[in-house]
Amino acid sequence: MTPAQYNQCVKDHADGIFRFVLKSIKDRDEAKNIVQNTFEKVWVRIDSVIYEKAKSYLFTIAYREMIDHIRYTKKFMSTEQMEEPVYKQDTYTGTKEILDKLVNKLPENQKSAILLRDYEGHDYKTISEITGMTEAQVKVNIFRARQFLKECIGKIETLI
Repeated sequence: MTPAQYNQCVKDHADGIFRFVLKSIKDRDEAKNIVQNTFEKVWVRIDSVIYEKAKSYLFTIAYREMIDHIRYTKKFMSTEQMEEPVYKQDTYTGTKEILDKLVNKLPENQKSAILLRDYEGHDYKTISEITGMTEAQVKVNIFRARQFLKECIGKIETLI
């Protein structure tokens, strides 16, 4: 990859990587740090990166950085944060907010797969390359995540 291609990658993919990471960790500053670390790692390996596969490579690095961050912060999470209720029946906060809270309750593999598929629009093959799962595992994780969300939300009439 040339420096010009690297700059183009930054322009094309930085925002998507930031959105993906931010949806998972909910901390803008840490998401920015992860994006910066991702592009720094690519810059160090600029000669060995193939431009046509840069998007998948970038998302893979960002995904792994994000997982490392999540593992590190889970060590210091208080029990009050872990037992936060998803939503209360008598206080309606909106479907998007409820859905975001439910997505955050998913296991990491399911959460990453559903965010990459439904929020970022990646295909199964790309998600497989990013997460290191097989395409079949990606499909299973997306199916299970959607089933969990469907069961938690129930009928749309209960939200309105």
